[in-house]
Amino acid sequence: MTTAGPLAGIRVIEVGVMLAGPYATMMLADLGAEVIKVEPPGGEISRQVSDSYFASLNRGKRSICLDLKSEAGKAKLGELLADSHALLVNMKPSVIRRLGLTYESLSRFNPKIVCVAMTGFGLNGGDDPAFDYVIQAATGVAAMTGEPDGPPTLPGYSSADNSTGLTAALGLLAMIVSGKGGQVDVCLRDVMLSQLNYRASAYLNGGVEPHRHPFGAHSYYVPAQLFPTADGYLALFITHDGFWKSFAGEAGVDGFETMAERAARRGEVLDAVTAVLATDTALGWESRLKPLGIPAAAVRTLPQALTATPAVLVNAGDFRLVGSPIHVTGYTPDYRAAPVFDEYAAGESTVQAPVQSSS
Repeated sequence: MTTAGPLAGIRVIEVGVMLAGPYATMMLADLGAEVIKVEPPGGEISRQVSDSYFASLNRGKRSICLDLKSEAGKAKLGELLADSHALLVNMKPSVIRRLGLTYESLSRFNPKIVCVAMTGFGLNGGDDPAFDYVIQAATGVAAMTGEPDGPPTLPGYSSADNSTGLTAALGLLAMIVSGKGGQVDVCLRDVMLSQLNYRASAYLNGGVEPHRHPFGAHSYYVPAQLFPTADGYLALFITHDGFWKSFAGEAGVDGFETMAERAARRGEVLDAVTAVLATDTALGWESRLKPLGIPAAAVRTLPQALTATPAVLVNAGDFRLVGSPIHVTGYTPDYRAAPVFDEYAAGESTVQAPVQSSS
């Protein structure tokens, strides 16, 4: 029998827009939290993108329409917060404050409420435009991505929004566990700089600036990059001497036995590996190297990857989606459809009383 979700009894109110905020709360809903999505008259803007887009970020939630610019809307939000554990909002700082969506403004309804603000540059960082691609450009991600002689390049998905959503969910849960209400401030800029950890550390502590290498090669490990093969591209990631020994034995490459030697002779190593990988296809090399425990994978398109991993796919209403990446023993998420606009019925709640501090 499936147990209740680990977040059963937790209620989160979301005033979310587009991706970052809705993704954060969807992860919580997948784990059993009750998530009520507050939408403005006419609906949250991502409903205009496509039904599948909205479903991919809002499954398992409930929707209520509130005009937070009105006194009636603010009063209803206060009623919801009185029996909730957290509020999460992603908007510009000026809008968050104007709508009164901070702990300072909302603690009168519930002193234990956790208020999470997701912004581009922090609640006190101003209202400069802060969409995902802008943040990737501003934090150095785009500059270090792509071929050495090519233009800066952006990843093919919203890495800043998704990463910030997960970080905000972590901060929200940490405050709930503490049993104390308060303000959590998470911004896209800081999250992306944090995720550049060892790159930033190399510069801050040794003045080493990141440089792009062909085929997305790693700065430290050699060979660790994409390689052309007889058919398709192969990602090969050799991080230590044991991997190299196994690869060299299968591929018939001599020498370069230590990590230091491979790093010092990068060009020679890459020439040798490129030549040998051209003798078989990407899928052929993957089938030969994986049984040896060597990190390697043929480059697949998204459709190919989804076809190869049917276990990650779920049904949520009328939509086929990628399920939660968090697997809890004994618990299977109830993947319900994204909510119909303003379908929430007052009084239907699965929450317990907000967590109380023992102090």
